[in-house]
Amino acid sequence: MTLSKSLLSIACLLAATSGVAQDKVLNIYSARHYPTDEVMYSDFTKATGIKINRVDADDAGILARLKAEGAASPADVILLVDAARLWRAEVDGLFQPIKSAKLEEAIPANLRAKPADNGGTTWFGLSTRARVIVYDKIKFKKTDLDSYEKLADPKLKGSLCIRSGSHPYNLSLFGAMTEHLGPAKTEIWLKGLVDNMARSPKGGDTDQIKGVASGECGVAVTNTYYLARMMRSTNPADRAVTEKIGVVVPNQSSWGTHMNIAGGAVARHAKNADHAIQFLEYLASPAAQNHFANGNNEWPAAKGVSFDNPALKAMTGGSFKSELIPISAVGMNQIKVQQMLDRVGFK
Repeated sequence: MTLSKSLLSIACLLAATSGVAQDKVLNIYSARHYPTDEVMYSDFTKATGIKINRVDADDAGILARLKAEGAASPADVILLVDAARLWRAEVDGLFQPIKSAKLEEAIPANLRAKPADNGGTTWFGLSTRARVIVYDKIKFKKTDLDSYEKLADPKLKGSLCIRSGSHPYNLSLFGAMTEHLGPAKTEIWLKGLVDNMARSPKGGDTDQIKGVASGECGVAVTNTYYLARMMRSTNPADRAVTEKIGVVVPNQSSWGTHMNIAGGAVARHAKNADHAIQFLEYLASPAAQNHFANGNNEWPAAKGVSFDNPALKAMTGGSFKSELIPISAVGMNQIKVQQMLDRVGFK
């Protein structure tokens, strides 16, 4: 072989190798700020050989970045942690519809976007969190708080602690209530929450739990994974907080407890869409779903996945009734809900 032919062969080999290497990359924009997720990323790479590059930010930062980057965005997968945010990104055209028999089989229809015109789906819920009520066991009984509606009962005046009404976790809960009660009754209910507040909304869900334990509040609302994290903590102070409070999984005699989601989608301008779909399918697998439950105290979104998380089981008794309204409908209500919050003075 002549030198020129040899160099040509090496160049072709390097080009081919470079192409394969590029094909084995996946760029993820993630609002999941949980260290326990690192195991899932590592396991996916080990199983597939696909290297993951990740950008971590909050949901608002990710959506702003995607809009600014436009078609030049390197993002392949988008991971967000709330139904309202997923809906907003879908409306803004930041996702592309995909078709995956594995995802459609694993994820219930109410936990994913409505099918697009081409039959594809733009986002899928991958884990769920229940929005529950915690209370002062000395001041109240479970029967005082066994539904979200009772949070507006006048006998709770001066007792309720809750984070900002405009936070996506609450926008999603209030959007669900709008589906169940209708706008007029929901607005009256929201006014009742304002009237019952022990303090102006502030802090995160963990702050609301601590407020009940300290006696500043009698009742609060929280996502379950915040409470489970404290129940499983090795910090004695966290464990002491959880021992002072009771937990209610609301609306078991009616439509069920509100469930929010963390979900994923393929970015509109993904350069590695096939790998992106493969990654989302992996997140819906029993192994990853168990990690969501045991690693970050979230319930699996996929059908038929069993798990063993003592904190989640302790607060729910092992099983409970969850609401079945489409998460996409909850997201669509957020603008209407924000207008109601403004009218009733819910900050």
